[in-house]
Amino acid sequence: MSTTVSASGPHASSLLNFELPAALRAGVPPEERGLRRDGVRLMVSQGEAWPVSGRFRDLASYLRPGDLVVVNTSGTLPAVLLARRPDGRRAEVRLATALARDGLWVLELPIASAGGDPPRPGEMWLLPGPASIHFLGPYRGSQRLWVADLRLPVALPAYLAQHARASRPAGVDADWPVDAYQTCFSREPGSTSMASAGRALTPELLRDLVSGGVLVAPLRLHTSGVMGDDDRPLPEPYHVPAVTARLVNETRAAGGRVVAVGTTVVRTLETASGHDDRVRPGRGWTELVVTPARGVTVVDGLLTGWYEPGGSHLHLLEALAGPGPLELAYRAALDEAYSWGVFGDLHLILRAPGGCGRRTVTMAQALLGARGGSELPPHG
Repeated sequence: MSTTVSASGPHASSLLNFELPAALRAGVPPEERGLRRDGVRLMVSQGEAWPVSGRFRDLASYLRPGDLVVVNTSGTLPAVLLARRPDGRRAEVRLATALARDGLWVLELPIASAGGDPPRPGEMWLLPGPASIHFLGPYRGSQRLWVADLRLPVALPAYLAQHARASRPAGVDADWPVDAYQTCFSREPGSTSMASAGRALTPELLRDLVSGGVLVAPLRLHTSGVMGDDDRPLPEPYHVPAVTARLVNETRAAGGRVVAVGTTVVRTLETASGHDDRVRPGRGWTELVVTPARGVTVVDGLLTGWYEPGGSHLHLLEALAGPGPLELAYRAALDEAYSWGVFGDLHLILRAPGGCGRRTVTMAQALLGARGGSELPPHG
């Protein structure tokens, strides 16, 4: 594996660049490979130290009393529907993200792969049920993403449970029941792509953490896994409860570590933090992209999967771990044939002991005041 220096958007960064062997993509759940959910492997990176390989079921041994683990309780919706166009052609559509409080959605249309043409504003496509999609217009000028009104005979979760299938993540070629894309702490359905870092956490493991003095707190971000034409995330709704904001602030003040389960948790906490790096409770939408230039302010550790080059995930990991330790971990994961993807192995990144790693806020940043979040998402 080699690294290259490249630029992505406005943030220049040293990025990992490698070819992932197809055999390392986990195409089926570990349960289908004879493993428990917590039987996947775990690599632990702490500061500049050499990464350590182990089993995920031993997670509690890498944390300590006073640490806080923050999980995303969003549940996964089956999001792919088969529609019929006015001329009778069939087309798959994928729900991406809900817009505001008016029942509108951003839909992703696989126009390029299907060789089809986009709809026209005002066009209606039929769904099973009977139900229908009313297309209002392109989302931010995209031909792939459209704002649409879903007219359904029943509530959305009930309709999707009967008529939709789960979206297939990269590297997964077969359809699996939506339960394969839920965590043990999923509560409110709303994500159209699984926040998968918490998949291996079991009720038994959570009890081990709590009995060892580790706190666990919830938040929610309904994630889509869909990027806009500008390679930024679509606006995603989040909620940080008051108890979670308080626990994050108290843990940091007491010298404990805040460990995010997944990049969705990092983005949510960073969106909800102020210029004093304290997390505020609240609801809103976020399109935040975390880069090394921006930095990470309120998280000391991250439990995450393994990512292929491209997109914003590796930027976020580099912001927390640093380029050297991150390359070291990815080199070790490739050498040791770790599994990639939603059903793959996991990586625990911890900052070095005693290292605060906090971002220095420049005068320009303080004046701009941009945190990446908003109370209502723009419709484009």
